[in-house]
Amino acid sequence: MRNYLSIDIGGTAIKYGLIDHSGNLIKKDAVDTPQNLAEFRQSIIKIISRHKNEIYGVAFSVPGKVDSKRGIVYFGGSLPFLDGFNFEKFIHEEVAVIPVGVENDGKAAALAEIWLGNLKDINDAAAIILGTGVGGGIVINGNLLPGSHFQAGELSFMMSNFENVGYEELVGMTLSAVKMIEKIAVKKNLPDKKDGRAVFTLINEGDTEAVQILREYCKKIALLIINIQTVIDVTDFVIGGGISSQPILIDTINEEYKKILNKLPLLEETLTMPRIQKAKFENSANLYGALYGLLQKVDNGLES
Repeated sequence: MRNYLSIDIGGTAIKYGLIDHSGNLIKKDAVDTPQNLAEFRQSIIKIISRHKNEIYGVAFSVPGKVDSKRGIVYFGGSLPFLDGFNFEKFIHEEVAVIPVGVENDGKAAALAEIWLGNLKDINDAAAIILGTGVGGGIVINGNLLPGSHFQAGELSFMMSNFENVGYEELVGMTLSAVKMIEKIAVKKNLPDKKDGRAVFTLINEGDTEAVQILREYCKKIALLIINIQTVIDVTDFVIGGGISSQPILIDTINEEYKKILNKLPLLEETLTMPRIQKAKFENSANLYGALYGLLQKVDNGLES
């Protein structure tokens, strides 16, 4: 069975794993993400060269807008030096002429769910990935929707306030899981303002202030889902990202969604509530999703 190398490039770490064609993770590792292009290129060459003789192709999950057909990244998100970087050309010239796939990180997480997760065999669905910002992917007729400009599902850039227009009002800011955790940590004077585990311990113990902040956050997510649902009318939403492992998050989103419908009977009568559940994959989602994107190219004979 063919093995592939899948590489998830994040702002602070590059995670990579050897995965076979059926989605079995053979091994994985991680290195720090370099903060300039020259060092980044050397790091990727080193990772791939180490596995070159045992892989059939390499897949990348990256921040930014991605032309997955040509393997080019635009506006590299947290890694601006990747703007305009052609991964396919780079690998072919510097490492080996092997199949190369490149996917946006949010779309990669959605692809993982389509392939082996909670969106498998679902025709129409959406994934919302909660982290520093808000990523996502839209599934129509069982396929990921890339969009005419490769930006379908870029939920971070949706407006959350019609009165005040500014970066602070973008969904990526107002629904940032990191900011929600920091807000609770500051409110409760926790020593580590990024300690999600300590924050959810407070929430699960019923701390009134912590629970209230979480509930306000989940209400905003419910509103986001309603807005998306009015446009694409899908059957399922999955919520991904690190905090999705907390059952209280999904439960509260569903509760807040139903409260909104109860408050607005016209919505309840008109809009069918989708199933809202946790994404299957958490920290390894992008590895699986990026590979699935590449496998689709390989299986359809579209690889260069």
